[in-house]
This record gives sequence, C-alpha cells and structure tokens, in this order.
Amino acid sequence: EYADMRPSVWGEVIRPMLADRQGWATFIGTPKGRNEFWQVWDRAQQDEVNWFAMMLRASATGILPQSELDEARRDMTPEQYEQEFECSFEAAILGAYFGKEIAQLERDGHICELPYERALPVHTAWDLGIGDSTAIWFFQVVGSEIRVIDHYEAHGQGLPHYAAVLASKPYKYGDDFVPHDAKVRELGTGRTRIETLQQLGRNPRLVPHHKIMDGINAARLSMPMVWFDRAKCAEGIEALRQYRAEFDEKTRAFKDAPRHDWTSHSADAFRYLAMAWREMAPQPERPREPKQLVINPAPGEKTTATFNDVVGKLGTRRRDEERI
Repeated sequence: EYADMRPSVWGEVIRPMLADRQGWATFIGTPKGRNEFWQVWDRAQQDEVNWFAMMLRASATGILPQSELDEARRDMTPEQYEQEFECSFEAAILGAYFGKEIAQLERDGHICELPYERALPVHTAWDLGIGDSTAIWFFQVVGSEIRVIDHYEAHGQGLPHYAAVLASKPYKYGDDFVPHDAKVRELGTGRTRIETLQQLGRNPRLVPHHKIMDGINAARLSMPMVWFDRAKCAEGIEALRQYRAEFDEKTRAFKDAPRHDWTSHSADAFRYLAMAWREMAPQPERPREPKQLVINPAPGEKTTATFNDVVGKLGTRRRDEERI
C-alpha cells in the first residue's frame, strides 16, 4: 500500500536496492489523496515507454456483481466508496484533520514558489522526537501572513545534527519554538534539551502548554493565513494532508486523538507553529474603559465616579472656596 508509506521510502531505500540487479517494482494500493502514489500514477501515464499503469475501477471491471456494489454503496460513505471502489484520488481522506484546508490553500494559490525575505527573521517550530523522527518548519511572519518557506525531517539524529542543518541554510534566524517537554532533564546528560540547544547556538522558546485538540484547532484557524513553498515543503504538506484521527474498529467511530504514523511529527511541529504564531501575532487594542476613582461621597451619592465627574466636582469646590 504505497499510499500509506513514507514518501521518501522509494527514493532512499527501494530504488537503490533495485540498481545492482536492474530490478523493477510494482506500485499497488488504494488512492488516498494526491500524495506520492498519485505522483507515481501521473508519471506512469506520461511515460508509457518505461511504465505500465492500470486503474481497476469496480464500475468498469465487472469483477464484482452490481448487487454487491449497490450494497457497499449503502454501507459506506460516498468518500469511502469513491476511494475504495472507484479509485478516486479526489475523495477526501477519511478522518483527515487538515485535508480540506490544504485543498483550499491549493485552490487559493497559497502553495507556490515562496521567496525568503532577507529583511525578516526566520523562526522555526520543532517536534523533538526521542529515538524517533524530528520535524522542523521554517517560517516568517509578514503582517497577518505566515510564510512557511522550508521544512526538514530526519530520523535517529541528535540535536547537533539539526543545529548543523539549520546553520547550513542561508537564513537569519529568530526564535526556535519547541514543545513544553523540552524543559525536562534527560537522565543521561542531566541537561534539558533547552540547555543543549542553547549550547549549540540556538534560541529556543517553549510553546505554551496545550491539549492536542486545542493545538489542532489553532492550526485549522491559522490555515487561511498560511503560505507554503511548494518544493521545499512538499513532504511536510503531504504529511499535513494525510494526518488523521485514529479509527476505532470496535465502536466504528473516530477517536478523539490523532493516529500516530509517519505524518505525526510534521503535524505536531505545525501545531507548535500555530500556537507560537498566536503568541506572536499583534493583538487588537481593546477600547479603554473610563477610569473609576473613589471620592468621599455625601450621603446618598454614588461611591465611584468617572474622571469627568471628579473634575466637575473639584471645579465646583474651587468656585465655592473663591466665594468664601
């Protein structure tokens, strides 16, 4: 099921393994959005010399009786049926948190070639994995826009590796936003990852502690303001597109928690980006309420007054004093 695999598996693992024997590979699976599987399908259709492509739609093959297809259509959602039986790359990924938002960004032209603004700092948002993948988004804030200009993810590397990767890029950096647990001391070194990043020349800042679903909602609300660099953020965008809720087979309902797979790290890092941006975004000024001052009231008078009331009362007293 290539649509469920990490996109880099083909280029980093499988294709090099085929080289010594001039081997070949078969890509099979069910469409799940316009991910790497769709790109392979599209390439195969355009290069008929080196590729063979076949799509087996249930409505066209006649393998399954129509009565079975009719019953399946009644039992499944339209998106499920189109994806599973009609091989639709356009059907929404079931349970995806950001699928509709990413599709809207594509329609609005927010996924494009995005320049680096040298006059502005580049902030980063990290998901720090322990013995797992670490994902980093690079972004700039321009007014009310969040311009995500780069993305990096790797597995099994220490913090010095990521610090070196960031140093190799031509960016002028601002803050590095890291999850709340980065302040916990590691048993091996006795240092926190905050301290380690500081020693590596980084400028880490803790993202406000929050519940996962609150962070996901913050990311959804931020999406209309987001712009992505199409090339540098390609794998991260696909992770966001496929990030989805865990499905409980027993209850036949989605759990109130994300599914943990290859998409999780980039999605978590983007959640931290959204929470950090909310802290950085300028807040609208609230109208100032009139100052309330306590004065010595006469019997029956109110115990508080506005500044104008006080000035008026003082003026009355001064005129009384002048008459005396």
